Amino acid sequence: MYKVLMTRRFLIIIFISVLSALRCISQIISPDDRLRQIISEYGQAEVTLPYTDKNSVELLTTNVSILSVRDKVVHVSLSRLTVEWFILQKYDYKIVERVAARVIISADNVNQAMDWDTYPTYTQYDSIMQSFSKLYPSLCRLDTIGTSVDGKLVLALKISGNEEAKPSVFYSSTMHGDETGGFVLMLHLADYLLKNYAVDNRVKNLVDNLEIWINPLANPDGTYGTGNTISSPTRYNANGYDLNRNFPDPITPNTVKQKETLDMIKFMRKHKFAISANFHSGSEVVNYPWDRWLSILHADDSWFNSISRSFADTAHVYAGPAYMNFLDNGVTRGAVWYIVYGGRQDFITWELHGREVTIEIDDQYITPAAQLTLLWQNNWHSLLGYLENALYGIHGIVRDINSHTPVPAKVFISGHDKDSSQVYSDTLTGSFVRFLSPGSWSLTFSSAGYHDTTINTIVVSGQKTDLIVEMSLISNSIEPTNSTNHLLLYPNPATDNINAMLPNKIAGRMNLRIINQAGMLVSDYNTEVIQGIPVLIDVKSLSSGTYTVVFTDTLSGTTFNGRFVVIK
Repeated sequence: MYKVLMTRRFLIIIFISVLSALRCISQIISPDDRLRQIISEYGQAEVTLPYTDKNSVELLTTNVSILSVRDKVVHVSLSRLTVEWFILQKYDYKIVERVAARVIISADNVNQAMDWDTYPTYTQYDSIMQSFSKLYPSLCRLDTIGTSVDGKLVLALKISGNEEAKPSVFYSSTMHGDETGGFVLMLHLADYLLKNYAVDNRVKNLVDNLEIWINPLANPDGTYGTGNTISSPTRYNANGYDLNRNFPDPITPNTVKQKETLDMIKFMRKHKFAISANFHSGSEVVNYPWDRWLSILHADDSWFNSISRSFADTAHVYAGPAYMNFLDNGVTRGAVWYIVYGGRQDFITWELHGREVTIEIDDQYITPAAQLTLLWQNNWHSLLGYLENALYGIHGIVRDINSHTPVPAKVFISGHDKDSSQVYSDTLTGSFVRFLSPGSWSLTFSSAGYHDTTINTIVVSGQKTDLIVEMSLISNSIEPTNSTNHLLLYPNPATDNINAMLPNKIAGRMNLRIINQAGMLVSDYNTEVIQGIPVLIDVKSLSSGTYTVVFTDTLSGTTFNGRFVVIK
């Protein structure tokens, strides 16, 4: 009997063990399902896979968001929009398990938040931005770039000592919502500039001679989600898009654009920033154009490298050699690291003729609150130094030799400029800024109805060169001014780009069509028109000849047309 009982017990134990094993097996999920599970819960997931070759990275960057490439490993971020494509590729990947964001400490109140060693709630952030303009009304103005998908404000501060015409500069951070250090860094910078204007000559010189715009948080939905505190920030906007892959690309301009991107483009077109930077985390390096071309250098590649080198080297002085030493000791040309399509810095540098770099300030995506003060100490000297670049180079005014009225002109250097590196004088003031490496340069000024004018000048490192350029009307020509009825196109003829100025008070969504002499439609796309801001038309792909451009208001159906000539 005893043996029978023991046998039964043994069989029961085996039966229970088998059931437990089967239950465990049923609970094991595949890596693909685990990936889906993480994204469903947190909105994103990070994976790594071995680096094989540039073509493989090219395929990845076209379809997903690459975070970094280092030590022969590709780090990739996936969202609900990209995970299924990634799974279908059958990559040999590893999931990077998500770490809880315990390092984020939210401030109890605005005063604590303004010690800059905790993270503000969204309402505290809004209050801080409003307080700057209230406490310093003669120096600071609060503006709204737009709203996020979920309705949060995308805010920007304008800091300037007076209303005189001067170069505009732009700092923007955290378009990736989980890259949080730059958010507080920009708030701290605004506070520093305003508090020290009256006591620090370096700060006063910047504020008096520049129009400084600071946008601390470009993606509030990604950072705060639907709540008021930062608890589980994500890279993406509320629709799951990576905003730094969402800007019009020089080759594929019809990139799908999210609301935050459209608002930012409108804002940047309006202000025409001479120099700018956007701040990220995940590495420690200054990244300059181009992001999308590996084999093509920007015409001013040496200048870009120099200002990037200065930012990193200044950080080395104050933070030590262990900080910002990735790649070429803290500096890289974007595509040498990895190629990005639809990035903001290439859009600004190509289409808006600005000069922007991307600055990665922390190896950690989420900077622990305890390290925010250190992040400031590492970078504030570099932040001021980068703004000072806008005080140097060639600063000029283009005007009519007789009437002294402003002339909208293309400013270029023959044999040097390429790939949209030229700049344009302002249509209202005639002012322009051109940043160049030290040396002798010949600048040519071209405007419809005027004789081309070439001026030789010298650029000295760390100094400003002032120019007044006077242009003469071609005999029997009409000065290029806009009216209330006609479309103004300049320069005309052109080889690379044409500016289209629509009549006064015309703004909004427009369809733009270009028709050749044979009556064939050669280009058809929609664009946003801002009152008083010219629309850039890229004509590099067009053959020599005469073309008609037609703007059609998508709401009213009103059309404006004009003719231009392309010369190759």
